Amino acid sequence: MTTQHPAAQVPDQLFADPVVEARWRARFEAPRVSVPDWTLDAPDANTYVSNASGVWEVYAWDRSTGEHRQVTDRPNGTLHATTSADGKWIWWFNDTDGDEFGSWAREPFAGGSAAAKALADVPDGYPAGLEIGHQLIAVGVSTDDGSALYAHRDGTTVCFYTHEDDAGVSVLSRDERLLAISHSEHGDSRHPAVRVLACDGFTTVADKWDGEGKGLTALAFSPRHGDTRLLVVHERRGREELLIWDVATGAEQEIELDLPGEVSGDWYPEADALLIMHFHEGRSTLHRYDLATGVRSSVDTPAGWIGDASVRPDGAVEYSWSNAAQPTLVRARAADGTDAVLLTPPGDQAPGSLPVTDAFVTGPGGRIHALVSRPEGDGTALPTVFLLHGGPHAADEDRFSGYRAVWLDAGFAVVEVNYRGSTGYGSAWRDAIEGRPGITELEDVAAVHDWAVSSGLADPARCIVAGASWGGYLTLLALGTQPGRWAAGVAGVPVADYVAAYEDEMEQLRSFDRALFGGSPTDVPAVYEECSPITYVDNVDVPVLVLAGDNDPRCPIRQVENYLDRLAARAVPYEFYRYDAGHGSLVIAETIKQTAIEVHFALRALR
Repeated sequence: MTTQHPAAQVPDQLFADPVVEARWRARFEAPRVSVPDWTLDAPDANTYVSNASGVWEVYAWDRSTGEHRQVTDRPNGTLHATTSADGKWIWWFNDTDGDEFGSWAREPFAGGSAAAKALADVPDGYPAGLEIGHQLIAVGVSTDDGSALYAHRDGTTVCFYTHEDDAGVSVLSRDERLLAISHSEHGDSRHPAVRVLACDGFTTVADKWDGEGKGLTALAFSPRHGDTRLLVVHERRGREELLIWDVATGAEQEIELDLPGEVSGDWYPEADALLIMHFHEGRSTLHRYDLATGVRSSVDTPAGWIGDASVRPDGAVEYSWSNAAQPTLVRARAADGTDAVLLTPPGDQAPGSLPVTDAFVTGPGGRIHALVSRPEGDGTALPTVFLLHGGPHAADEDRFSGYRAVWLDAGFAVVEVNYRGSTGYGSAWRDAIEGRPGITELEDVAAVHDWAVSSGLADPARCIVAGASWGGYLTLLALGTQPGRWAAGVAGVPVADYVAAYEDEMEQLRSFDRALFGGSPTDVPAVYEECSPITYVDNVDVPVLVLAGDNDPRCPIRQVENYLDRLAARAVPYEFYRYDAGHGSLVIAETIKQTAIEVHFALRALR
């Protein structure tokens, strides 16, 4: 018999003040755009995604005419798209109601005909990379059987690689002679290796693996025809850095930058320089690195967070930028230093919010970095929400967030913790959770919570723990392993029963979990039991809100229901919101609804 769980309350409005109510909703409703995507051979044929219609969808922008048009229009939105090398086609990933399982569809860039499945003889699955050349198309598919990589040329499709573990298509060389793929044949998809194949028969040209615990990521081949240099992220010195690998000769050039933190990058169109994206303590900067001289120069941008960046054929750098107080903009910095907004979507810009400050707290594994936001006023001992990011290999940054802002509007201080497992703080920090995930991160959260209370910021009786995805998992685990520390919990799309989640989740995540836990639940059952929220459900003694999607392949619904069934057997107040989508929603009205449910629940829990 199916348990009927208490439904979450959906408020008509969060705030009595109509100005405050309109402001928080406007932050979500305001149109936003991504940095445009284009190819070197067709730089005027651009695609981007926007929420201008109320749903995140794909748009086309013809720079030669200035025309913009909406490409996709699906009930649950579309997020992944690119253009063909010649700019004549738009490819977008066609899943069902956010389940992430499907195939690539394509339609003419100029419109005029309906989209159709791009490669009819490639089976459906979870996406594992796509490279589109003039003559060759390479596409990766992940299913419960593992990974399969396909190539299509001259009307014929061949499967050139299969493996039971995680693999994917990475990058195609400009002349379409070489293809780099990512693989984890060594058994660790969290630290992948790179293989370069010859496209005329898919024989191996070169392999690179830096050994246990040191991942490699192929970013891009040189944009010059016949140039066999490949830009790669490595972590040989305990953090993510760049190297250029000539796959024909084997020669390497490690790019040594006098910068703290970690970096990624891309080529300038003439292959004479690199655009460096630098990440450090929740902020990012851009730099140009001259390959001939080794000189690094700053590409000046305002202080804050760079979400994405690319270099146009004329040398202009286009990037998305925001900070906690100022909403996201897509800007272009010309080669002469002129900087201006590139794309202005229709409608009003999102209202601003409040800045974040840094806190550095000594924890059991080293110095923990947290971002702290305070509501307006000079109060102390505030109700405080600890927002735990997903990933786990991600980080909270000094970027604009309508979600953070609404908690501030509601009078909460907000603390975001870049716990062990977060990126941007070196490989050892990121990998410290191996073999003991969840429990390790929460040791850091507890240390920051202790600091927030002892510093006078947080009222210990009014602290909420909240997060989505991995953050939702940590939330449920915190409620069970840290009783007395939290007044309530808000868990969005969480892992709640890790063994059941492993059974039902997409294979790419099973591969990830085997690398993170040290094996499958059959191999290391004690680790999964120690690190699963359902193990501690009987310790939960405060109100809990859980939100989950019916079609979620990452944190599947059955394991959430297992946890809720256990919770239902106890006299603990809890509420459940179930929605028809996947791992989150691309529909703005749905996002607003869920946000209102969460904040309203927290306010009621604290009375």
